[in-house]
Amino acid sequence: MMLKAGLTDQRIKVFDKNFGRSIGFDRCLGLATEHLRLDASDLGVLRTIDSLRDDEQHWLGDMSEELLFLHARATVGVLDKVMQTAFDERLADHLPPRALPITSQPLEDFDVLIDRQYKQINDLLQTGKRRRAEARSLIRSMLAMEGHAAEDVKVSERDVNRVEKGMKEGKSLTEVFPRLTTVAADIQTEGPTVTVHFTKKKGAPVHFVPADDPAESAAVREVDLQKKFHWTATELAKKLDLTNPRATALRRHLSIDDQPDCVHRFHFGGLEVIRYSDNAFTLMRQALDDPATDMDAIWAGHGFGRGSGRKT
Repeated sequence: MMLKAGLTDQRIKVFDKNFGRSIGFDRCLGLATEHLRLDASDLGVLRTIDSLRDDEQHWLGDMSEELLFLHARATVGVLDKVMQTAFDERLADHLPPRALPITSQPLEDFDVLIDRQYKQINDLLQTGKRRRAEARSLIRSMLAMEGHAAEDVKVSERDVNRVEKGMKEGKSLTEVFPRLTTVAADIQTEGPTVTVHFTKKKGAPVHFVPADDPAESAAVREVDLQKKFHWTATELAKKLDLTNPRATALRRHLSIDDQPDCVHRFHFGGLEVIRYSDNAFTLMRQALDDPATDMDAIWAGHGFGRGSGRKT
């Protein structure tokens, strides 16, 4: 609702006339990337919270208190960012003067917390424990946290079954949850203030398999690439208020077309169609927002010809 309020304030439509209801969460995140200046870290937090909520609503969700605190505090930070971007206000201006959320536990690295929960699940799955339901609820929360590293994460029973099978076969955390090895949490404290910012790091290579592949035990899933890579080059240029040639020069300057997370080439028969992801849009927008960026210099170095094209 906070995202939709911010979008509405900027005169962005959040009501889908075709379906007769407001837009869904995924579409809302896409618009927030464009208009509310949310970055990949912010989107990861919101995707994870959404998946955790779905688990709690439809199944049985569980996670450690330390991980719950990190995600609750990170969410407060994202909402505060939306308030500043959309309304030029701080979230603290509308909350009671008390620390929220709080924790009595010392803050630890995300890697340590994930490893600890993984070991806890392994222990619960041991023969004779009869605590399989509790273990599966913890597995769901770990699958939900993959939202920090991937788009379109939807936790299914097939995924839970695959993870459980992999863990019973003695596979490591890196093998079963390769995406989580790419996530880190930057925790900053100053007096009573705690700021949590999730970031990506280089981890184990991730590959995608069909959701019903019985041969694979890792928690990786097939994603809709056309949904992830939905921008055409022209649409990117228009959204960034650039001409097509100057947008191309900026992409070359940032090496956008060399980054797998930013571009994908679809092949339909003999036709090749190039599409870009929200990651490409975010990188290009951040570059344009940087005062040090000189589009004239970029055009001179990467454009189709010196002095040609219109300025933005």
